[in-house]
Amino acid sequence: MIDDSVPVAAEPRKRAVVGWVLYDLANTIFAMGVVSMQFSLWVRERVGEQRADSVYGLVTAVSMAVVFLLAPILGSMTDRAPRRLPFLIVSTVGCVALTAILGRVGFWGTLAAFVLANGLYQAGQQFYDSLLPTVSTPENRGRVGGLGVAIGYLGSFVAIGLGLLAPRLDLGKEALFSLFALLFLLFSLPCFLFVKEPKNPDAQPVWSFRATAEGLRRTWLSLKNSSQCPGLGRFLLVRMLYTDPINTVIAVMTLYSVNVAIQGGVSQKHAERTASLVMLCAVVFAVAGGLVWGRLVDRYGARRLLGVVLWLWIATFFLAGLLSLLGLPWQLLLLVGIMAGLALGGTWSADRPLMLELTPPPRVGEFYGLYGMVGRFAAVVGPLVWGLVTGALISAGWSPVKSQGAAVLVLLLFVAAARLLLQPLLLRQPDAR
Repeated sequence: MIDDSVPVAAEPRKRAVVGWVLYDLANTIFAMGVVSMQFSLWVRERVGEQRADSVYGLVTAVSMAVVFLLAPILGSMTDRAPRRLPFLIVSTVGCVALTAILGRVGFWGTLAAFVLANGLYQAGQQFYDSLLPTVSTPENRGRVGGLGVAIGYLGSFVAIGLGLLAPRLDLGKEALFSLFALLFLLFSLPCFLFVKEPKNPDAQPVWSFRATAEGLRRTWLSLKNSSQCPGLGRFLLVRMLYTDPINTVIAVMTLYSVNVAIQGGVSQKHAERTASLVMLCAVVFAVAGGLVWGRLVDRYGARRLLGVVLWLWIATFFLAGLLSLLGLPWQLLLLVGIMAGLALGGTWSADRPLMLELTPPPRVGEFYGLYGMVGRFAAVVGPLVWGLVTGALISAGWSPVKSQGAAVLVLLLFVAAARLLLQPLLLRQPDAR
Protein backbone atom coordinates (compact mmCIF):
# COMPACT_ATOMS: atom_id res chain seq x y z
CA MET A 1 0.00 0.00 0.00
CA ILE A 2 1.34 3.41 -0.92
CA ASP A 3 1.00 5.88 1.91
CA ASP A 4 1.00 9.54 0.92
CA SER A 5 1.43 10.56 4.55
CA VAL A 6 5.13 9.67 4.55
CA PRO A 7 7.45 12.66 4.45
CA VAL A 8 9.02 13.18 1.02
CA ALA A 9 11.68 15.35 -0.44
CA ALA A 10 10.37 18.25 -2.52
CA GLU A 11 12.38 17.20 -5.56
CA PRO A 12 13.71 13.64 -5.36
CA ARG A 13 17.11 13.25 -7.00
CA LYS A 14 17.32 11.42 -10.30
CA ARG A 15 19.73 8.85 -8.89
CA ALA A 16 17.18 8.04 -6.17
CA VAL A 17 14.56 7.42 -8.86
CA VAL A 18 17.03 5.28 -10.83
CA GLY A 19 17.88 3.29 -7.72
CA TRP A 20 14.23 2.68 -6.87
CA VAL A 21 13.40 1.64 -10.44
CA LEU A 22 16.37 -0.75 -10.62
CA TYR A 23 15.11 -2.55 -7.54
CA ASP A 24 12.04 -3.56 -9.54
CA LEU A 25 14.36 -5.17 -12.09
CA ALA A 26 16.28 -6.88 -9.27
CA ASN A 27 13.35 -8.53 -7.54
CA THR A 28 11.76 -9.51 -10.85
CA ILE A 29 14.86 -11.60 -11.58
CA PHE A 30 14.08 -13.56 -8.42
CA ALA A 31 10.34 -13.78 -9.12
CA MET A 32 10.73 -15.01 -12.68
CA GLY A 33 13.98 -16.95 -12.41
CA VAL A 34 13.34 -18.76 -9.12
CA VAL A 35 9.60 -18.76 -8.34
CA SER A 36 8.11 -18.99 -11.83
CA MET A 37 10.74 -21.10 -13.60
CA GLN A 38 13.67 -22.92 -12.07
CA PHE A 39 12.55 -23.94 -8.59
CA SER A 40 9.54 -25.90 -9.82
CA LEU A 41 11.85 -27.76 -12.22
CA TRP A 42 14.28 -28.46 -9.36
CA VAL A 43 11.40 -29.96 -7.36
CA ARG A 44 10.38 -32.05 -10.37
CA GLU A 45 13.91 -33.43 -10.69
CA ARG A 46 13.95 -34.44 -7.01
CA VAL A 47 10.47 -35.92 -6.50
CA GLY A 48 9.52 -36.95 -10.05
CA GLU A 49 6.67 -35.77 -12.24
CA GLN A 50 4.10 -37.71 -10.20
CA ARG A 51 4.60 -35.61 -7.04
CA ALA A 52 6.03 -32.37 -8.46
CA ASP A 53 2.73 -30.45 -8.66
CA SER A 54 1.47 -31.36 -5.20
CA VAL A 55 4.84 -30.69 -3.51
CA TYR A 56 5.46 -27.41 -5.31
CA GLY A 57 1.86 -26.25 -4.82
CA LEU A 58 1.98 -26.97 -1.09
CA VAL A 59 5.37 -25.30 -0.58
CA THR A 60 4.25 -22.19 -2.48
CA ALA A 61 0.97 -22.03 -0.54
CA VAL A 62 2.78 -22.29 2.81
CA SER A 63 5.17 -19.53 1.81
CA MET A 64 2.35 -17.19 0.77
CA ALA A 65 0.32 -18.04 3.90
CA VAL A 66 3.19 -16.79 6.05
CA VAL A 67 3.23 -13.51 4.10
CA PHE A 68 -0.56 -13.17 4.28
CA LEU A 69 -0.54 -13.51 8.07
CA LEU A 70 2.44 -11.23 8.66
CA ALA A 71 1.75 -8.48 6.08
CA PRO A 72 -0.59 -6.35 8.26
CA ILE A 73 1.83 -6.62 11.20
CA LEU A 74 4.83 -5.69 9.06
CA GLY A 75 2.91 -2.78 7.55
CA SER A 76 2.05 -1.49 11.01
CA MET A 77 5.67 -1.80 12.11
CA THR A 78 7.01 0.16 9.14
CA ASP A 79 4.43 2.89 9.72
CA ARG A 80 5.89 3.38 13.22
CA ALA A 81 9.56 3.03 12.26
CA PRO A 82 11.83 6.04 11.71
CA ARG A 83 12.45 4.79 8.15
CA ARG A 84 11.18 2.04 5.88
CA LEU A 85 14.37 1.46 3.89
CA PRO A 86 16.11 -0.64 6.58
CA PHE A 87 13.22 -3.13 6.38
CA LEU A 88 13.76 -3.42 2.63
CA ILE A 89 17.50 -3.94 3.06
CA VAL A 90 17.08 -6.69 5.66
CA SER A 91 14.38 -8.54 3.70
CA THR A 92 16.42 -8.36 0.47
CA VAL A 93 19.70 -9.52 1.99
CA GLY A 94 17.87 -12.38 3.71
CA CYS A 95 16.18 -13.41 0.48
CA VAL A 96 19.48 -13.24 -1.42
CA ALA A 97 21.31 -15.37 1.16
CA LEU A 98 18.59 -18.03 1.18
CA THR A 99 18.36 -18.09 -2.63
CA ALA A 100 22.11 -18.63 -2.90
CA ILE A 101 21.89 -21.88 -0.91
CA LEU A 102 18.90 -23.37 -2.75
CA GLY A 103 19.74 -26.91 -3.84
CA ARG A 104 22.88 -27.00 -1.66
CA VAL A 105 21.36 -27.84 1.74
CA GLY A 106 19.51 -31.06 1.02
CA PHE A 107 15.92 -31.56 -0.09
CA TRP A 108 14.09 -30.47 3.07
CA GLY A 109 16.58 -27.69 3.79
CA THR A 110 16.04 -26.33 0.27
CA LEU A 111 12.25 -26.41 0.65
CA ALA A 112 12.52 -24.50 3.94
CA ALA A 113 14.95 -22.01 2.38
CA PHE A 114 12.55 -21.42 -0.51
CA VAL A 115 9.59 -20.83 1.83
CA LEU A 116 11.59 -18.21 3.75
CA ALA A 117 13.16 -16.65 0.65
CA ASN A 118 9.82 -16.23 -1.09
CA GLY A 119 8.30 -14.83 2.11
CA LEU A 120 11.10 -12.26 2.40
CA TYR A 121 10.73 -11.37 -1.29
CA GLN A 122 7.00 -10.74 -0.83
CA ALA A 123 7.60 -8.68 2.31
CA GLY A 124 10.27 -6.70 0.49
CA GLN A 125 7.78 -5.91 -2.27
CA GLN A 126 5.52 -4.36 0.35
CA PHE A 127 8.38 -2.23 1.75
CA TYR A 128 9.48 -1.26 -1.76
CA ASP A 129 6.03 -0.04 -2.80
CA SER A 130 5.83 2.14 0.31
CA LEU A 131 8.97 4.03 -0.81
CA LEU A 132 7.36 5.38 -3.99
CA PRO A 133 6.33 8.70 -2.35
CA THR A 134 9.97 9.17 -1.32
CA VAL A 135 11.24 9.05 -4.93
CA SER A 136 8.38 10.91 -6.62
CA THR A 137 6.03 13.86 -6.34
CA PRO A 138 2.24 13.78 -6.67
CA GLU A 139 2.64 15.16 -10.19
CA ASN A 140 4.96 12.40 -11.49
CA ARG A 141 4.02 9.46 -9.25
CA GLY A 142 2.22 7.62 -12.02
CA ARG A 143 5.15 8.00 -14.42
CA VAL A 144 7.72 6.85 -11.86
CA GLY A 145 5.60 3.88 -10.82
CA GLY A 146 5.00 2.93 -14.45
CA LEU A 147 8.71 3.21 -15.19
CA GLY A 148 9.38 0.77 -12.35
CA VAL A 149 6.95 -1.72 -13.86
CA ALA A 150 8.46 -1.34 -17.34
CA ILE A 151 12.07 -1.72 -16.15
CA GLY A 152 10.96 -4.60 -13.94
CA TYR A 153 9.98 -6.57 -17.03
CA LEU A 154 13.62 -6.40 -18.13
CA GLY A 155 14.36 -8.57 -15.11
CA SER A 156 12.06 -11.20 -16.61
CA PHE A 157 14.06 -11.15 -19.85
CA VAL A 158 17.32 -11.51 -17.88
CA ALA A 159 15.97 -14.51 -15.94
CA ILE A 160 14.53 -16.20 -19.04
CA GLY A 161 17.70 -15.54 -21.04
CA LEU A 162 19.88 -17.11 -18.35
CA GLY A 163 17.55 -20.10 -18.25
CA LEU A 164 17.95 -20.57 -22.00
CA LEU A 165 21.74 -20.17 -21.83
CA ALA A 166 22.22 -22.44 -18.81
CA PRO A 167 22.44 -25.75 -20.76
CA ARG A 168 25.00 -24.29 -23.18
CA LEU A 169 27.07 -22.96 -20.27
CA ASP A 170 26.66 -26.25 -18.41
CA LEU A 171 25.04 -24.50 -15.45
CA GLY A 172 22.96 -26.65 -13.12
CA LYS A 173 19.95 -25.42 -11.15
CA GLU A 174 22.09 -24.76 -8.05
CA ALA A 175 24.46 -22.52 -10.02
CA LEU A 176 21.49 -20.68 -11.55
CA PHE A 177 20.00 -20.03 -8.10
CA SER A 178 23.30 -18.53 -6.93
CA LEU A 179 23.55 -16.41 -10.08
CA PHE A 180 20.00 -15.09 -9.61
CA ALA A 181 20.85 -14.27 -5.99
CA LEU A 182 23.96 -12.34 -7.04
CA LEU A 183 22.07 -10.33 -9.67
CA PHE A 184 19.27 -9.61 -7.20
CA LEU A 185 21.81 -8.15 -4.78
CA LEU A 186 23.79 -6.17 -7.37
CA PHE A 187 20.74 -4.46 -8.89
CA SER A 188 19.38 -3.71 -5.41
CA LEU A 189 22.46 -1.80 -4.26
CA PRO A 190 21.61 1.49 -6.09
CA CYS A 191 18.31 1.60 -4.22
CA PHE A 192 20.02 1.02 -0.86
CA LEU A 193 22.69 3.64 -1.58
CA PHE A 194 20.81 6.41 -3.41
CA VAL A 195 17.31 6.49 -1.93
CA LYS A 196 17.51 9.00 0.94
CA GLU A 197 14.36 8.55 2.96
CA PRO A 198 13.34 11.42 5.28
CA LYS A 199 12.92 10.47 8.92
CA ASN A 200 9.36 9.82 10.06
CA PRO A 201 8.52 12.71 12.45
CA ASP A 202 5.89 10.56 14.17
CA ALA A 203 8.15 7.56 14.78
CA GLN A 204 7.21 5.29 17.66
CA PRO A 205 8.65 2.08 19.11
CA VAL A 206 8.58 -0.52 16.34
CA TRP A 207 8.06 -3.48 18.66
CA SER A 208 4.75 -2.53 20.27
CA PHE A 209 2.07 -5.13 20.97
CA ARG A 210 -0.57 -2.48 21.56
CA ALA A 211 0.17 -0.64 18.31
CA THR A 212 0.24 -3.90 16.37
CA ALA A 213 -3.12 -4.91 17.82
CA GLU A 214 -4.52 -1.50 16.87
CA GLY A 215 -3.24 -1.93 13.31
CA LEU A 216 -4.99 -5.29 13.02
CA ARG A 217 -8.17 -3.76 14.43
CA ARG A 218 -8.09 -1.02 11.78
CA THR A 219 -7.65 -3.67 9.09
CA TRP A 220 -10.74 -5.49 10.35
CA LEU A 221 -12.72 -2.24 10.45
CA SER A 222 -11.67 -1.47 6.87
CA LEU A 223 -13.04 -4.85 5.82
CA LYS A 224 -16.36 -4.09 7.51
CA ASN A 225 -16.45 -0.55 6.11
CA SER A 226 -15.99 -1.74 2.52
CA SER A 227 -19.72 -2.56 2.49
CA GLN A 228 -20.43 1.18 2.76
CA CYS A 229 -19.00 1.78 -0.72
CA PRO A 230 -21.33 0.53 -3.49
CA GLY A 231 -19.67 -2.20 -5.51
CA LEU A 232 -16.39 -2.27 -3.57
CA GLY A 233 -17.09 -5.44 -1.59
CA ARG A 234 -18.24 -7.23 -4.74
CA PHE A 235 -15.13 -6.13 -6.63
CA LEU A 236 -12.82 -7.37 -3.87
CA LEU A 237 -14.54 -10.78 -4.02
CA VAL A 238 -14.26 -10.79 -7.82
CA ARG A 239 -10.59 -9.85 -7.56
CA MET A 240 -9.91 -12.72 -5.19
CA LEU A 241 -11.52 -15.15 -7.63
CA TYR A 242 -9.56 -14.07 -10.69
CA THR A 243 -6.19 -13.39 -9.03
CA ASP A 244 -6.33 -16.91 -7.56
CA PRO A 245 -5.90 -18.69 -10.95
CA ILE A 246 -3.70 -15.91 -12.37
CA ASN A 247 -1.16 -16.22 -9.54
CA THR A 248 -1.28 -19.99 -9.89
CA VAL A 249 -0.70 -20.06 -13.63
CA ILE A 250 2.32 -17.75 -13.21
CA ALA A 251 3.76 -20.13 -10.62
CA VAL A 252 3.14 -23.42 -12.46
CA MET A 253 3.34 -22.46 -16.15
CA THR A 254 6.89 -23.78 -16.46
CA LEU A 255 6.04 -27.12 -14.84
CA TYR A 256 2.92 -27.44 -17.00
CA SER A 257 4.73 -26.50 -20.22
CA VAL A 258 7.48 -29.05 -19.63
CA ASN A 259 4.97 -31.87 -19.14
CA VAL A 260 2.91 -30.94 -22.20
CA ALA A 261 6.03 -30.72 -24.39
CA ILE A 262 7.30 -34.10 -23.15
CA GLN A 263 3.85 -35.57 -23.83
CA GLY A 264 4.31 -34.26 -27.37
CA GLY A 265 7.46 -36.35 -27.78
CA VAL A 266 10.33 -33.94 -27.12
CA SER A 267 13.27 -34.48 -24.76
CA GLN A 268 13.53 -33.09 -21.22
CA LYS A 269 16.10 -30.50 -22.33
CA HIS A 270 13.97 -29.43 -25.32
CA ALA A 271 10.90 -29.27 -23.06
CA GLU A 272 12.64 -26.93 -20.61
CA ARG A 273 13.74 -24.72 -23.50
CA THR A 274 10.12 -24.68 -24.75
CA ALA A 275 8.92 -23.66 -21.28
CA SER A 276 11.36 -20.73 -21.32
CA LEU A 277 10.07 -19.63 -24.74
CA VAL A 278 6.48 -19.82 -23.47
CA MET A 279 7.39 -17.57 -20.54
CA LEU A 280 9.19 -15.22 -22.93
CA CYS A 281 6.06 -14.96 -25.10
CA ALA A 282 3.97 -14.27 -21.99
CA VAL A 283 6.27 -11.47 -20.82
CA VAL A 284 6.60 -9.80 -24.25
CA PHE A 285 2.86 -9.77 -24.82
CA ALA A 286 2.17 -8.66 -21.24
CA VAL A 287 4.29 -5.57 -21.89
CA ALA A 288 2.71 -4.88 -25.28
CA GLY A 289 -0.74 -5.73 -23.97
CA GLY A 290 -0.35 -3.41 -21.01
CA LEU A 291 0.31 -0.47 -23.33
CA VAL A 292 -2.67 -1.25 -25.57
CA TRP A 293 -5.08 -2.13 -22.77
CA GLY A 294 -4.14 1.05 -20.90
CA ARG A 295 -5.30 3.18 -23.83
CA LEU A 296 -8.51 1.14 -24.13
CA VAL A 297 -9.22 1.60 -20.42
CA ASP A 298 -8.97 5.36 -20.84
CA ARG A 299 -11.37 5.21 -23.78
CA TYR A 300 -13.95 2.62 -22.72
CA GLY A 301 -13.60 2.45 -18.93
CA ALA A 302 -12.02 -0.01 -16.52
CA ARG A 303 -15.24 -1.94 -15.84
CA ARG A 304 -15.95 -2.84 -19.44
CA LEU A 305 -12.34 -3.73 -20.19
CA LEU A 306 -11.99 -5.94 -17.12
CA GLY A 307 -15.04 -7.86 -18.31
CA VAL A 308 -13.38 -8.40 -21.71
CA VAL A 309 -10.09 -9.43 -20.09
CA LEU A 310 -11.82 -12.07 -17.98
CA TRP A 311 -13.35 -13.56 -21.15
CA LEU A 312 -9.81 -13.72 -22.58
CA TRP A 313 -8.63 -15.53 -19.44
CA ILE A 314 -11.50 -18.02 -19.79
CA ALA A 315 -10.45 -18.75 -23.38
CA THR A 316 -6.80 -19.09 -22.31
CA PHE A 317 -7.54 -21.57 -19.53
CA PHE A 318 -9.90 -23.53 -21.79
CA LEU A 319 -7.25 -23.93 -24.50
CA ALA A 320 -4.57 -24.81 -21.94
CA GLY A 321 -6.76 -27.48 -20.36
CA LEU A 322 -7.65 -29.09 -23.68
CA LEU A 323 -4.01 -28.97 -24.76
CA SER A 324 -3.01 -31.58 -22.20
CA LEU A 325 -6.29 -33.47 -21.84
CA LEU A 326 -6.73 -34.06 -25.58
CA GLY A 327 -3.04 -34.27 -26.46
CA LEU A 328 -3.20 -31.35 -28.90
CA PRO A 329 0.04 -30.30 -30.65
CA TRP A 330 2.48 -29.03 -28.04
CA GLN A 331 3.40 -26.08 -30.26
CA LEU A 332 0.09 -24.52 -29.16
CA LEU A 333 1.87 -23.79 -25.87
CA LEU A 334 3.26 -20.65 -27.53
CA LEU A 335 -0.28 -19.49 -28.30
CA VAL A 336 -1.26 -20.13 -24.68
CA GLY A 337 1.72 -18.02 -23.58
CA ILE A 338 0.74 -15.18 -25.91
CA MET A 339 -2.88 -15.23 -24.73
CA ALA A 340 -1.84 -15.37 -21.07
CA GLY A 341 0.52 -12.42 -21.58
CA LEU A 342 -2.15 -10.31 -23.26
CA ALA A 343 -4.64 -11.17 -20.52
CA LEU A 344 -2.11 -10.41 -17.79
CA GLY A 345 -1.32 -6.97 -19.21
CA GLY A 346 -5.03 -6.24 -19.48
CA THR A 347 -5.74 -7.40 -15.94
CA TRP A 348 -3.36 -4.97 -14.30
CA SER A 349 -4.34 -2.16 -16.69
CA ALA A 350 -8.02 -2.39 -15.67
CA ASP A 351 -7.73 -3.75 -12.13
CA ARG A 352 -6.14 -0.79 -10.35
CA PRO A 353 -8.17 1.96 -12.08
CA LEU A 354 -11.40 0.14 -11.18
CA MET A 355 -10.31 -0.07 -7.56
CA LEU A 356 -9.74 3.69 -7.53
CA GLU A 357 -13.08 4.25 -9.25
CA LEU A 358 -14.95 2.37 -6.52
CA THR A 359 -13.04 3.88 -3.59
CA PRO A 360 -13.84 7.29 -2.01
CA PRO A 361 -10.74 9.50 -2.47
CA PRO A 362 -10.28 10.21 1.29
CA ARG A 363 -10.14 6.46 1.99
CA VAL A 364 -7.89 5.23 -0.81
CA GLY A 365 -5.07 4.29 1.57
CA GLU A 366 -7.41 2.41 3.89
CA PHE A 367 -9.02 0.27 1.19
CA TYR A 368 -5.84 -0.35 -0.77
CA GLY A 369 -4.72 -2.36 2.24
CA LEU A 370 -7.67 -4.68 1.63
CA TYR A 371 -6.85 -4.71 -2.09
CA GLY A 372 -3.39 -6.05 -1.29
CA MET A 373 -4.67 -8.55 1.26
CA VAL A 374 -7.10 -10.01 -1.27
CA GLY A 375 -4.23 -10.61 -3.70
CA ARG A 376 -2.08 -12.25 -1.03
CA PHE A 377 -4.93 -14.52 0.10
CA ALA A 378 -5.50 -15.62 -3.49
CA ALA A 379 -1.79 -16.42 -3.76
CA VAL A 380 -2.28 -18.90 -0.90
CA VAL A 381 -5.44 -20.57 -2.19
CA GLY A 382 -4.47 -20.99 -5.86
CA PRO A 383 -1.30 -23.10 -5.46
CA LEU A 384 -3.04 -25.11 -2.72
CA VAL A 385 -5.98 -25.91 -5.03
CA TRP A 386 -3.56 -26.84 -7.81
CA GLY A 387 -1.60 -29.20 -5.56
CA LEU A 388 -4.71 -30.84 -4.11
CA VAL A 389 -6.40 -31.40 -7.50
CA THR A 390 -3.33 -32.78 -9.25
CA GLY A 391 -2.37 -34.91 -6.24
CA ALA A 392 -5.86 -36.43 -5.95
CA LEU A 393 -6.10 -37.23 -9.67
CA ILE A 394 -2.62 -38.74 -9.85
CA SER A 395 -3.50 -40.92 -6.85
CA ALA A 396 -6.60 -42.03 -8.79
CA GLY A 397 -4.43 -43.19 -11.69
CA TRP A 398 -4.31 -40.13 -13.94
CA SER A 399 -1.05 -39.16 -15.60
CA PRO A 400 0.59 -35.96 -14.30
CA VAL A 401 -0.02 -34.05 -17.54
CA LYS A 402 -3.71 -35.05 -17.66
CA SER A 403 -4.16 -34.10 -14.02
CA GLN A 404 -2.62 -30.71 -14.77
CA GLY A 405 -5.13 -30.20 -17.59
CA ALA A 406 -8.00 -30.97 -15.21
CA ALA A 407 -6.54 -28.57 -12.62
CA VAL A 408 -6.42 -25.85 -15.28
CA LEU A 409 -10.14 -26.35 -15.93
CA VAL A 410 -10.83 -26.12 -12.19
CA LEU A 411 -9.03 -22.75 -12.20
CA LEU A 412 -11.18 -21.79 -15.18
CA LEU A 413 -14.24 -22.17 -12.95
CA PHE A 414 -12.82 -19.54 -10.59
CA VAL A 415 -12.43 -17.07 -13.49
CA ALA A 416 -15.93 -17.88 -14.79
CA ALA A 417 -17.38 -17.21 -11.32
CA ALA A 418 -15.49 -13.89 -11.21
CA ARG A 419 -16.91 -12.89 -14.61
CA LEU A 420 -20.43 -13.76 -13.49
CA LEU A 421 -20.14 -11.76 -10.25
CA LEU A 422 -18.63 -8.81 -12.12
CA GLN A 423 -21.70 -8.42 -14.36
CA PRO A 424 -23.73 -6.20 -11.96
CA LEU A 425 -20.80 -3.76 -11.82
CA LEU A 426 -20.77 -3.59 -15.63
CA LEU A 427 -24.44 -2.62 -15.63
CA ARG A 428 -23.95 0.08 -12.99
CA GLN A 429 -22.65 3.45 -14.14
CA PRO A 430 -19.56 4.72 -12.31
CA ASP A 431 -20.20 7.44 -9.77
CA ALA A 432 -18.96 10.90 -10.63
CA ARG A 433 -16.01 11.77 -8.41
